[in-house]
Amino acid sequence: MASNNQDLPEATVQNVLEQDTLKWVFVGGKGGVGKTTCSSILGILLSQFRSSVLIISTDPAHNLSDAFQQRFTKSPTLVNGFSNLYAMEIDPTVEKEDSVGSDGMDDFLSDLTNAIPGIDEAMSFAEMLKLVQTMDYSVIVFDTAPTGHTLRLLQFPATLEKGLAKVMSLKSRFGGVLSQMTRLLGVDEEFGEAAILGKLEGMKDIIEEVNRQFKDPDLTTFVCVCIPEFLSLYETERLVQELAKFEIDTHNIIINQVIFDEEVVESKLLKARMRMQQKYLDQFYMLYDDFNITKLPLLPQEVCGVEALKEFSHHFVTPYQPSLARGSVEELQNRVAALKEQLKDAEAELEKVQKGKQKM
Repeated sequence: MASNNQDLPEATVQNVLEQDTLKWVFVGGKGGVGKTTCSSILGILLSQFRSSVLIISTDPAHNLSDAFQQRFTKSPTLVNGFSNLYAMEIDPTVEKEDSVGSDGMDDFLSDLTNAIPGIDEAMSFAEMLKLVQTMDYSVIVFDTAPTGHTLRLLQFPATLEKGLAKVMSLKSRFGGVLSQMTRLLGVDEEFGEAAILGKLEGMKDIIEEVNRQFKDPDLTTFVCVCIPEFLSLYETERLVQELAKFEIDTHNIIINQVIFDEEVVESKLLKARMRMQQKYLDQFYMLYDDFNITKLPLLPQEVCGVEALKEFSHHFVTPYQPSLARGSVEELQNRVAALKEQLKDAEAELEKVQKGKQKM
């Protein structure tokens, strides 16, 4: 099958693994393209280069536990079979519910959340970063939620600033509720409004410092995961443009679920899918000629469990090679053998049908 990119050197994620200054690695893209599998494998590969690696899932669906077949919580947990790879799952919605202790507080947070969409997630994210910064992980991999949620995450510093301004404007309306809030936060009542504002200011300081790190290409990179289809190509382009707007480095794209033209592919459906995929693969190479593009094969089974993840990981560092090149002697012999087998089966079925008609 003709290809405009077949002569281009195949890229891998080796550049990410060898960049020893990286502190934050984001993995994101459209829903259902394999982000969790890719972030899990990147974590496994990085653990071979770094002293300690933490994978954080910010996707409410939390597929990280499914990928490793191990239960993770909002605290870092050592991944089975590793001595330096940890994982945790955070859920901003649950965090907010856990932190509510009174009707007054419900009203306060509800008003704040309605006034500034995303403020609850921003505060939860700031608390999580505060926790992470007290730990000494060499690199942190974010398994992010689908694209829209990821872009909101990058807007959290601005969201917190709006929240801070809103608290200032609401404080006169909430009088007594503020004292309840200070008790909930474990601060003496005498500190009152200053304590609340101080806590938000502290969160803003943390998230602004992290945001500064996110914009440093030596410290942060974003790996885009996609599949060779129109919607995923469109979503990747949108993501790359937004990342450029936020000044966040991205130079790696992983194209998952690629059907390679190999061995004996006689299925009309598979051939049609390959032609469709090739059209979008060519567009990816044309649009992102300066990116490291890694192609991963579509597998007949899911990639679940540490052993399966480790086995699949070699495709991230070694370009996929079809086991037989189309047009080679071996491949042609296999096709002839398969066709003979199909002919044999068809003749047996025909004989069976003819015998059935004779009996009737």
